[in-house]
Amino acid sequence: MKMRSRLFITAAVLMSLGLYALVDWIVEDVRLHYFITMEESLVDTSVILASQIEQLSDTNRARTDAAFGKALSDAGNRILAAEIYSYTKTNMNLRVVIVDRESKVIFDSRGERPEGGSHFWRDTRLALEGEYGARATYEVPGDPDSFHFYVAAPIVVKGKIIGAVSVGKPVSSIAPFMWQARKRLIVSGLFAFVAVLLLLIPVSLWIIRPVLTLTSYARSVRDGQQVTRPVLGHGGEMSELANAFEEMRDALEGRQYVEEYVQSLTHEMKSPLAAIQGAAELLDEEMPEEQRVRFLKNIRTESVRLHGLVDRMLALAAIEKRKELANAEILDLSNLFDDVADGLMPSFKQKSLSISMLVPEELQVYGEYFLLRQAVSNLLKNAIDFSPKGSTVELRAEVADGAVEIRVLDRGAGIPDYAIGRVFDRFYSLARPESAEKGSGLGLNFVQQIAHLHGGVAVLYNRTDGGGVEAVLSIPCS
Repeated sequence: MKMRSRLFITAAVLMSLGLYALVDWIVEDVRLHYFITMEESLVDTSVILASQIEQLSDTNRARTDAAFGKALSDAGNRILAAEIYSYTKTNMNLRVVIVDRESKVIFDSRGERPEGGSHFWRDTRLALEGEYGARATYEVPGDPDSFHFYVAAPIVVKGKIIGAVSVGKPVSSIAPFMWQARKRLIVSGLFAFVAVLLLLIPVSLWIIRPVLTLTSYARSVRDGQQVTRPVLGHGGEMSELANAFEEMRDALEGRQYVEEYVQSLTHEMKSPLAAIQGAAELLDEEMPEEQRVRFLKNIRTESVRLHGLVDRMLALAAIEKRKELANAEILDLSNLFDDVADGLMPSFKQKSLSISMLVPEELQVYGEYFLLRQAVSNLLKNAIDFSPKGSTVELRAEVADGAVEIRVLDRGAGIPDYAIGRVFDRFYSLARPESAEKGSGLGLNFVQQIAHLHGGVAVLYNRTDGGGVEAVLSIPCS
């Protein structure tokens, strides 16, 4: 299935689900507001009837007269033809029940409750107590059409509550209006759904166009044609994908470069592999336990060295092939220094070293956080390896000659004269003072590549004020 079709179908399904949920929510909200409107009208009706009954009553008893009962009876029997929008109302479906202060029935418009009978319902009970009384109940248990709302108002004569009038209406009376509202919502929703689907056609073409452009570009590269990278905006996902295609093209065209890397890596791997092989062969022979432990340690050490060598080569190869910064931003050097120092704190403590950091407040540099962090970390690791125990490693930053200079200073033995010009060469490494072991020879080369990628330089030189080495990573000010 084409991507365009998948996008269209996915959008249609999600829109259908969203439309259904929206219409259902709106219908329920409209239903609630219909109920509120019904209850509000019942409140008004109950108050009007209570006021009318108060005119016929005294402080001892609530009373009605024949005219009151006849008026309600005639109203209930009247045939109506009220056109309410598209719904025709044909009869009045209001029920009125009046009770005295002892909750004895005085009047029931339906005649279902005999006069003098008890009427202990929530609405009249609360009204007799001077509170707002309302209830919802089924007139016939189990029959949803018999569900009624009732609101009661107190009958007050000279400040004394002498009874209550309860006015009820079936909820089914609003069903026609609910159906009309639901119908209008569904029709409107379907029109909106169709309109959005039609709009999705050009939108899907707009989304797919960059993919088709990149597909054509990839095929041209496959066929060996000289084509330029398509311009697909700036900073978006498609632009990043185009960059990835361009990087892939560079990698394919750089086979000779890769071959050189393979040769260099093979050459550097020979020594640890030979050590591992020799130790493994000796382990087959009878030997004292101390020697066996020493050979096993050699195998583990050389294995770790191989693993680190491969990882560093991969990282170095990746950065050497890059032509520009990918995720550059304005960085706060103080935060970067704290991050690097925290990560290397175990190494400092292991050699009883201390670190002194000096960076001007709010000094910033433009670059990639991960790469600059790796560069500073590599310089600090070198300083830790060559620093005598108990000494201090300094990490500074300053602005000089239009560049931000990051400096790492140690108090080690310094760089021999014969190695001054080679410290940044790939695979060149000096033995560590304490262990006499060499590193991979890739760390400083990695720092140099990061400096070049940021438009700067990296240099190392011996200090003249008491020995040691000062490493400088210089990045132009943005």
